[in-house]
Amino acid sequence: MDGGTVTVTNPTDAELVEASLGGDREAFDLIVERHRRNVYQLCYRFVGHDADAADLAQDVFVRAYRGLKTFKGQASLGTWLYRIGVNVCLNRLASKTPASEPLDSLFLANDERIAAPGESASDALLRDERARRVRAAIARLPKKQRATLILRVYHELPHEQIAAVLGSSVGAVKANFFHAMNNLKKLLQ
Repeated sequence: MDGGTVTVTNPTDAELVEASLGGDREAFDLIVERHRRNVYQLCYRFVGHDADAADLAQDVFVRAYRGLKTFKGQASLGTWLYRIGVNVCLNRLASKTPASEPLDSLFLANDERIAAPGESASDALLRDERARRVRAAIARLPKKQRATLILRVYHELPHEQIAAVLGSSVGAVKANFFHAMNNLKKLLQ
């Protein structure tokens, strides 16, 4: 780093945070570039719309930029961004449920709409129906259980990182995941 500008070939997140706090806008652009896909995917799992997920992801980075001075580096930058993302998404879901999109459309990955090679139309229809039922059931879970399930299953985060994201203990995360899976089973029966 030289004069507040990122000059390191492959700077660490900590170096980018330091440069951003020093006024280097390019450093924050690199943070966004490095983490935008994961943040977008997290938001998409909560809202199920491309446009809404993009808006939420942008909100996450705006909040991160404004709050960067509060980042202490105790967790990774990615974990901190996930925490902001979960809070932004849960706040959005608490404030409104999109009227234009039924809840069962949540958690649909774009590639789930495309039939697998060699898959029959009836198999694709059954798969889509099962996926729709699972998404609807996930949407009915309590907030903490839903967030834990999304972070564990869709983002494959370890319990310790989920605890850091949600601001809870590892034991609470494990309990939330256990209850989420049990509630999901009940909802799907």
